[in-house]
Amino acid sequence: MDIGQVVQLMRNGIMQVLILTAPVLGAALIIGLIVAIFQATTSIQEQTLTFLPKLIVILAVIFLLGGWMFSTLSDYTRTLFDAISNIGS
Repeated sequence: MDIGQVVQLMRNGIMQVLILTAPVLGAALIIGLIVAIFQATTSIQEQTLTFLPKLIVILAVIFLLGGWMFSTLSDYTRTLFDAISNIGS
């Protein structure tokens, strides 16, 4: 295995992490922004107000996209194991 293959495996791993976490982080960011705007307009500065909406939205996104996330990660894992098995031959 040369350095190019190692770099490609690392690049693919980082891309998988970014692809799988982007929907969850994006939803949390949007909800956080909405709650922050609501807090700014109503002058409610309760710190715990942001926690529950974010938690609900993150769980909903994981519930909706969990199957896709699992299949994507399992496909990547199979590809990675195939690459590892080809190293020895």
